[in-house]
Amino acid sequence: MTAAMGSRDFRAQDDRAQDDNGPAAPAGARVTGDGTLDTAVKRLARALDALDAAVERRREADRNEDTLAAQVQMLGVDRARLADQLDGEAALGRQLREVNRDVAERLDKAIGEIQSLLEPEA
Repeated sequence: MTAAMGSRDFRAQDDRAQDDNGPAAPAGARVTGDGTLDTAVKRLARALDALDAAVERRREADRNEDTLAAQVQMLGVDRARLADQLDGEAALGRQLREVNRDVAERLDKAIGEIQSLLEPEA
C-alpha cells in the first residue's frame, strides 16, 4: 500500500511541477530535449503501481492460504471425531452380533426342549 501511495505522490509531484512552459523536472534534475526524465518518472510510477498490485495479490494469496489451512485443520478435527464415532459404532456392532448369537443359541435350546416335551412318549 505504501508503494501505491509513493507512486501517487510522484504523479502529484509531477503534476505540480508543470508550468506554462511544459513539464518541469524536480529540483536539481536536468531535462534533455526529448523529455527522458518525464518518461522515466512515468515509467517509475507505472512500475510502483505494478509492484503495489503484486503486493496486494500476494497478500490476498496469503489470506487465501491461511483460510485453506484453517479449513484443512477443521477437516482434520472432523475426521478424528468421525473416526472415533466409527470405532464406537463398530464396537457396538460386534456386541450386537455376540448378543444375537447368544439369543439364537438360547432360542434353539428352548425350541429343542419344547419339542421334546411335546413329543409323545414312546
